[in-house]
Amino acid sequence: MTVLDPTPDDDDSIVEGALRPTTLTEFVGQDRVKNQLGLVLEAARRRSGVSDHVLLSGPPGLGKTTLAAIIAAELDAPMRMTSGPALQHAGDVAAVLSSLQPGEVLFIDEVHRTARASQEMLYVAMEDFRVDVVVGKGPGATAIPLDIEPFTLVGATTRAGMLPGPLRDRFGFTAHLDFYEVADLEHIVHRSAGLLDVDVTDEGSAEIAGRCRGTPRIANRLLRRVRGGGEVHGGGGVDLGAARAALELYEVDVVGLDRIDRAVLEAIVDRFGGGPVGLSTLAVAVGEEPETIETVAEPFLVRLGFLMRTSRGRVATVAGWQHVGRSAPTDAPGSGQGVLPWSADDSVDDHDDGGDS
Repeated sequence: MTVLDPTPDDDDSIVEGALRPTTLTEFVGQDRVKNQLGLVLEAARRRSGVSDHVLLSGPPGLGKTTLAAIIAAELDAPMRMTSGPALQHAGDVAAVLSSLQPGEVLFIDEVHRTARASQEMLYVAMEDFRVDVVVGKGPGATAIPLDIEPFTLVGATTRAGMLPGPLRDRFGFTAHLDFYEVADLEHIVHRSAGLLDVDVTDEGSAEIAGRCRGTPRIANRLLRRVRGGGEVHGGGGVDLGAARAALELYEVDVVGLDRIDRAVLEAIVDRFGGGPVGLSTLAVAVGEEPETIETVAEPFLVRLGFLMRTSRGRVATVAGWQHVGRSAPTDAPGSGQGVLPWSADDSVDDHDDGGDS
């Protein structure tokens, strides 16, 4: 097993990249997605062609970028990486697509943020492996079709509902990644600890796994923070006491809520009487961007049953009131009644303010 150099000045991005699994076998958790994706890739290998285009959706930190790299590795193909915000013009897409090698995997992170003109160019490229380059303007403009090499597009998104239908339909396989189970996260913590040459006990790994919001990226980040605390205060190992002390220092509570999560929950309970409150009003109250609340804090609060999304806005449940140490009113909704964190409940208020108009 390769052991990473555990020096304190390791760059987090380098360490995080080195901790990523490189094969589907090494990838822990998401068994349903792994089995489905393995079948898609095996079919592509047997017919010696490119794989179906793949859309990976789900919350941040669950392994979408890692799976994209695994797809390229399993297909024995190079991977080109870009992001939706970088593809703002049709010419940007044409330049990327025309430079692809045969069978190459093109990974577009945050694909829902790609400009509309760029998305329309992707429609034809994904189906027919060609792009239409428009030369000139006005009535004299002509479209020149350019053939491109067959490729596999892997798109990652935290907001699948924002993808236009024509683009979403062109992905042959869509994988939805869910939050991880604690047992899987403990396995991930032990694996990462081995790569970082950190001695971690079962109790220590369980404490980290229970506070990482069901997210491997956060589990690895907390492991590095706990490791740093152990190195500073002596010992260097990660046991239950060291894990609890470090996580309390970094304001991660027993269920994994961090400062932003608690700020959102406390704002709804204390400032707005439990809600309902619209997204933009809530964002102003806690001093964060609406997108941060919607994609980072809210899904985990809903999953824990602390928060509900309604047609009028966000509402704190009985469990949410209790978690912040307040007595819930009699009309507070019970826990466990919120919508699923990544369900397509976009009709509620993905884009409205739940009464903030």
